[in-house]
Amino acid sequence: MAKKGKRMADVSKKVNKEEFYSTTEALELVTETASAKFDETVEAAFRLGVNPKHADQQIRGALVLPHGTGKEVKVLVFAKGDKAAEAEKAGADFVGAEELAEKIQGGWMDFDVAVATPDMMGVVGRLGRVLGPKGLMPNPKTGTVTMDVSKAVEEIKAGKIEYRVEKHGIIHAPIGKVSFGVDKLKENFNTLLDTIIKAKPATAKGIYLKSITVSSTMGPGVKVSQQKAASFE
Repeated sequence: MAKKGKRMADVSKKVNKEEFYSTTEALELVTETASAKFDETVEAAFRLGVNPKHADQQIRGALVLPHGTGKEVKVLVFAKGDKAAEAEKAGADFVGAEELAEKIQGGWMDFDVAVATPDMMGVVGRLGRVLGPKGLMPNPKTGTVTMDVSKAVEEIKAGKIEYRVEKHGIIHAPIGKVSFGVDKLKENFNTLLDTIIKAKPATAKGIYLKSITVSSTMGPGVKVSQQKAASFE
């Protein structure tokens, strides 16, 4: 078993691994124990009482965090004509059609999110094996296959994130940077939590929110009380 580094061992002492904290307390600990030399990302992990093997329990979607993610996102848009011009005006970093697809097939991947108009999915569909495993395939469920490319680009640039339940029933998502401070991180966390609660499948039985943990990139995980979190305390 790998030994913890001295820094990690020191910061871990501040967190009681047996205790379930309120959202505010947990985020205070996360920001306090973030000691890297860069602005660490804060992530929330929700373990849900769902079975992703069932199609009706595959929770997936997107939302705009009130304070964004703190990350500069490079957006690529597959579009032609007026829609291409619309995407460029909205601030897309890369806009094109077949030439972009060829570039990606050649190994270029210098972007974070891909958006496409519906008429371009014939071209984009051929990139499934490349974009799919990286979670970059445009999808109507997350608003990245749309005719309103202007809105899509603006929302992504403003801090739109995608969330998707993994095969073990866990959703991992960023909620901002340590530099945001507790108040902004909490607003982002509560917005994400509210969205996940509302996405509960009708077929999911038993406890829905099984566990919640928040952590920074290099910091220890801090457990959040499901009851307190669900009351938005």
